[in-house]
Amino acid sequence: MLNVTALTKKEIESCPVRQVLSKVTGKWQVLIVLALEDGTLRFGELKRTVGDITQRVLTENLRSLERDGYLTRDVDPGPPVAVHYTLTDIGEELLPLLKALTIWAAGRHGDIAL
Repeated sequence: MLNVTALTKKEIESCPVRQVLSKVTGKWQVLIVLALEDGTLRFGELKRTVGDITQRVLTENLRSLERDGYLTRDVDPGPPVAVHYTLTDIGEELLPLLKALTIWAAGRHGDIAL
């Protein structure tokens, strides 16, 4: 079994599993990665695809995903200025794992007490 036990603050801060999972398993991160499955999207398209996300929260999560290497942000100076987001290789590698979890969650929704 993979060791996920952390008993001290130092162990928690140095645990690679906890570090990576904390960056990609939030609701918004998962939905953003899934939204980019079919290719590049502009900011407004991403916002419409996710739906119930504020502009501020979307911006924060996009910056985080870009900083961590899951997507790229490309700016077309225009006019008008257009910003496009695309999954990187690591984002593409993560996608099927998140899709599998999402499919499982949809299929088991009725079996899980919420």
